[in-house]
Amino acid sequence: NEWMFLFSLVCSGEIFELKAELNSDKKEKKKEAVKKVIASMTVGKDVSALFPDVVNCMQTDNLELKKLVYLYLMNYAKSQPDMAIMAVNTFVKDCEDPNPLIRALAVRTMGCIRVDKITEYLCEPLRKCLKDEDPYVRKTAAVCVAKLHDINAQLVEDQGFLDTLKDLISDSNPMVVANAVAALSEIAESHPNSNLLDLNPQTINKLLTALNECTEWGQIFILDCLANYTPRDDRESQSICERVTPRLSHANSAVVLSAVKVLMKFMEMLPKDLDYYGTLLKKLAPPLVTLLSAEPELQYVALRNINLIVQRRPEIMKHEMKVFFVKYNDPIYVKLEKLDIMIRLASQANIAQVLAELKEYATEVDVDFVRKAVRAIGRCAIKVEQSAERCVSTLLDLIQTKVNYVVQEAIVVIKDIFRKYPNKYESVIATLCENLDSLDEPEARAAMIWIVGEYAERIDNADELLESFLEGFHDESTQVQLQLLTAIVKLFLKKPTETQELVQQVLSLATQDSDNPDLRDRGYIYWRLLSTDPVAAKEVVLAEKPLISEETDLIEPTLLEELICHIGTLASVYHKPPSAFVEGSRGVQHKRLPCSAGSVDSPETSSTAGVSDAPPAVIPSQGDLLGDLLNLDLTPTTTGPPPPAVSTGMQLGAMDLLGGGLDSLCDTLVCDLQIGAGFGAAPAAMPASFGAPGSGGLDDLFDLGSGVGMPMGAYSPPKSVWLQAMKAKGLEISGTFARRAGVIQMEMTLTNKAMSVMTDFAIQFNRNSFGLSPAGPLQVLTPLSPNQSIEVALPLNTSGPVMKMDPLNNLQVAVKNNIDVFYFSCQYPISMLFVEDGKMERQIFLATWKDIPNENESQFQIKDCHLNAVSNKLQGSNIFTIAKRTVDGQDMLYLSVKLTNGIWVLAELRIQAGNPNYTPCICCYSAVIKNITPSF
Repeated sequence: NEWMFLFSLVCSGEIFELKAELNSDKKEKKKEAVKKVIASMTVGKDVSALFPDVVNCMQTDNLELKKLVYLYLMNYAKSQPDMAIMAVNTFVKDCEDPNPLIRALAVRTMGCIRVDKITEYLCEPLRKCLKDEDPYVRKTAAVCVAKLHDINAQLVEDQGFLDTLKDLISDSNPMVVANAVAALSEIAESHPNSNLLDLNPQTINKLLTALNECTEWGQIFILDCLANYTPRDDRESQSICERVTPRLSHANSAVVLSAVKVLMKFMEMLPKDLDYYGTLLKKLAPPLVTLLSAEPELQYVALRNINLIVQRRPEIMKHEMKVFFVKYNDPIYVKLEKLDIMIRLASQANIAQVLAELKEYATEVDVDFVRKAVRAIGRCAIKVEQSAERCVSTLLDLIQTKVNYVVQEAIVVIKDIFRKYPNKYESVIATLCENLDSLDEPEARAAMIWIVGEYAERIDNADELLESFLEGFHDESTQVQLQLLTAIVKLFLKKPTETQELVQQVLSLATQDSDNPDLRDRGYIYWRLLSTDPVAAKEVVLAEKPLISEETDLIEPTLLEELICHIGTLASVYHKPPSAFVEGSRGVQHKRLPCSAGSVDSPETSSTAGVSDAPPAVIPSQGDLLGDLLNLDLTPTTTGPPPPAVSTGMQLGAMDLLGGGLDSLCDTLVCDLQIGAGFGAAPAAMPASFGAPGSGGLDDLFDLGSGVGMPMGAYSPPKSVWLQAMKAKGLEISGTFARRAGVIQMEMTLTNKAMSVMTDFAIQFNRNSFGLSPAGPLQVLTPLSPNQSIEVALPLNTSGPVMKMDPLNNLQVAVKNNIDVFYFSCQYPISMLFVEDGKMERQIFLATWKDIPNENESQFQIKDCHLNAVSNKLQGSNIFTIAKRTVDGQDMLYLSVKLTNGIWVLAELRIQAGNPNYTPCICCYSAVIKNITPSF
């Protein structure tokens, strides 16, 4: 305590001395005092008590002293807001100083002082500085607008500063243009839907003109802005690329990467057969190679970006393999990244060179690097089939070195090679078995167990090998336990007489002595399969396995598109979208590459297709257990006579997608969807006009007059994304439903965002509330190439099996192609189910309306709609006006609708003259249908 007291005395004495010096009449002494204050502030001492004294020093012509005072103000204004107002007059005065440096310094400092009380005083000086004759002041004021917007957005909009910023894009000084673009981009990021940067060809031309003359950071701002522009056609895209290409030779690596980002985006719109396209590919490689000669940290950033570029366009770097060869003094993080890119660029032309390098790397001393090199050899074998034999030979040579971690990695990758090329390289199994005792890593042990179980019929002592693992079963990792359980069951199915005791032992260990639920569940599944139906068990456990894919670590196509749009940012280093690591209230806008030249989609349709009010849930993902166990055969049957157009179709609706858990039909729904006895069966065809005379005064009650307009055609909602590419291995499906000429159609756009061709499409629906099912096969007549889209119209009928869904109009769909089976759900508009013979006779309408219970009525709101438009739209969607009358100044419409399952829905619509808001009353015998009528 005594020391603290002494320290406070020293500090108070020091502040007293500084206060005296700050009020000195000598300018030099005053400047030295301010320097001491700033020095104390820098090391963390509290000098806020000197605030008024420092503020008094603002009244000076000395630029150095003024800068120091402004620095002090920026630091302490927030803690002393009342005293900071004392400086406002000086700021305003300095904004009119003859020296442009002082004017710019004043407006910059006012923007940095985040005090609400000061912001209102900043507006007028800022307005003057934005139109200052000196470009240095204007460019400083442009950045100040962005800072002020962050403090008080409404104030900036009210004062018209945003319009002034937009005008600065046309400024004669390139640095002013760059700062205006930077400020507008910063503001636009916090308001993604504001459309502040209204980019058009004229604006783009101004930016490209300024690009050649501004500083390197100004160039980055402009290039990033250009990357957000979508050219109108390939000609404009080529023109922009030609003017951006010189930036590739810039000394600043950030400028180079920003230019690469723009070129990568605009290349999407260039036809590949264009001469300039090939020229541009050649120009992109040298600047990227140059970046690899920088210091290691910059190399790593460049390599992470090159990794993305190679995944999107490998042809850019295909002749530059040697620059990715590892140097002895490269840091480990650079080595691993180079190794990854080498594998991505590996091809039949350079595989010999790559394998020689990888074999050399496998003898290095860095364990992590060696492991990665061994795995890379396996990836080469899987990617380049012609090199597989040479890769296996190389791996066997490495196994002979008897280096423990090399042997274990080699066994792991050889397992993958077996999966890719079955019945081709099994002769090496004997060599692998010799190293069984040296395996101590779970992944390697699991891989070896898989090999023994998969090829048990070729290994004489397979039972002994697996039994040796079984001795320490409970000490093994879960991965090894699961693999061992499956391997012994495989062995039993191949050699049942010799291994019955072994399989009983492992099933007992897995089900009775284990606490792991996954292991227990798998054990019980195998136990029941073997005890109830051994033939089925053999079909399940020994089923032919799909070949593993060439590249298992490729970034999902949609994510890759977004990351390409963020080249040169943290997102391209993390390989994650900004939304994954940027926190806060600012909205992060998802970016996409423009549609490729020749693609069916236009920029407009692709932007709207990705937006929907309620994004559909995907059920289930292809990785879920359901997707693995289901293994649906969705191939259309080719035998027998061709099906009628609508009546029978593929019979795909007969199988339940969701398996045994939802086998039972919802009988209560079927009962609920029937018309009561009092109503009777609806007539097969309703009269087309209302000319038939009624009885009992109905002609007067239902006096239609001339209020009913002509039909305008059924409404079809815009397409929305039903299945995202990242959840369907590159297949994106967007669609909508339409009713055309009495036939319900499912209209879809299939887009291939993967790197392989898609074929053999088929579709199937789960049971649903109205029995919707395909009326024919999914007609995708040509293979769907990468980056290609195709429009498909699938006719539907309502003759499929029925099951109540929640919500009632939910539809669960499975789509199959040559890659996998994918699942998604969507909701169809109920109006698609309204049939054309939905006009009810007036007498039946009146009797039915009275007969329906009050609890089966519901009301909802229709806002901002007019009578003529309502009548036309409703009739176009098969909602028929039975009558119209006027009661107490209100027009009343009486409407009828008939669903495909025979249910009738009645409605009364009250309309007050001059009021565009209505409250319809809906009634129906079925309470289930009544509850969803607001979606009509």
